[in-house]
Amino acid sequence: MGIAQIARKFGQAIMPVRISVSGLSASQRDFAGAGSTWSPHEKEGAGSTWSPRAKDSFQPRIPLPLFIGGSSAQAMLELEFVERTDVGRVRDHNEDYLGHASPAAPAQARTHGWLFVLADGVGGHEQGEVASKTAVESMIAGFSKAKDGEAHATLLPRLVQQANAHVFEAALAGGRAAAGMATTMVTCVLRFDRVTVAHVGDSRCYLIRNGQAVQITRDHTVANEQIRLGVISSQEADEGSTRHILSRSLGTEMVANVETNDHQIFAGDVLLLCSDGLHGAVQASEMGALCGHGQDLHGAAEKLVALANDRGGGDNISVQLVRIRDVERMGMYRGRPYKLY
Repeated sequence: MGIAQIARKFGQAIMPVRISVSGLSASQRDFAGAGSTWSPHEKEGAGSTWSPRAKDSFQPRIPLPLFIGGSSAQAMLELEFVERTDVGRVRDHNEDYLGHASPAAPAQARTHGWLFVLADGVGGHEQGEVASKTAVESMIAGFSKAKDGEAHATLLPRLVQQANAHVFEAALAGGRAAAGMATTMVTCVLRFDRVTVAHVGDSRCYLIRNGQAVQITRDHTVANEQIRLGVISSQEADEGSTRHILSRSLGTEMVANVETNDHQIFAGDVLLLCSDGLHGAVQASEMGALCGHGQDLHGAAEKLVALANDRGGGDNISVQLVRIRDVERMGMYRGRPYKLY
């Protein structure tokens, strides 16, 4: 049955979508795209498009954009970002580490995109600092060697597993002094009009849209697992002793349990990656007010760090702010990307 017959049968008008693959490189046309979760059947502007496979999967409620502009044929993903880290007012050294990888040329914006990664080391003394630095540097090195057009939903977990192996090996090589060395990690990769986020531990990623900050990662802590299982309430978790005990981390086992999700992004969105030194002191509503509605990112980052310090500064404080200036609207059909007009 043809498209016209289907349309007549159901009494609906089926509008054609203009697509183009001619502007893409050969490597982009050929890559499998097995990890992409975008479907041409998804509703435009639906926010989070990650389809959970388990009953306990995390589904953040992301507000719809106020305006969805049509990108021109020449549009590309454009963004601005700022990074800040601070030792806080209690610790004598900083165990947080962060970094990024940006395209060296416009073509790499399509073949690779942008990588942002933040890690919060644990283990005491200087071992936490070693773990977080090792993990971040592993991610950046692996991303730079990735194949052109490799699907981010498969690339990102693979890079996190490599980072886990490097931290694990560093802990073994360090002997007793490195026992217990580990780190949390939150990382995201942006390309076209999508962001893929992966994390292990309690470092978070927020998506700020229309001045509202929505947490799009789930804390891997004992308290959060107890809440998910219905053992304790959120209030009991906030007051309990297990709220800072990690249920997952990098470097403690040979294989890490990585959680990954994917979201559509729009011009004006802001991604906020942070360690618990920030999100433990600053509310999501305050993040949205400081970073949303076109606020200056440099000033917002300084205010966020200052606010966390004013409220005790009991831990290292790190934040990455990424604002989306423009996107290149793309779809995925049978493993191949195509441009939407």
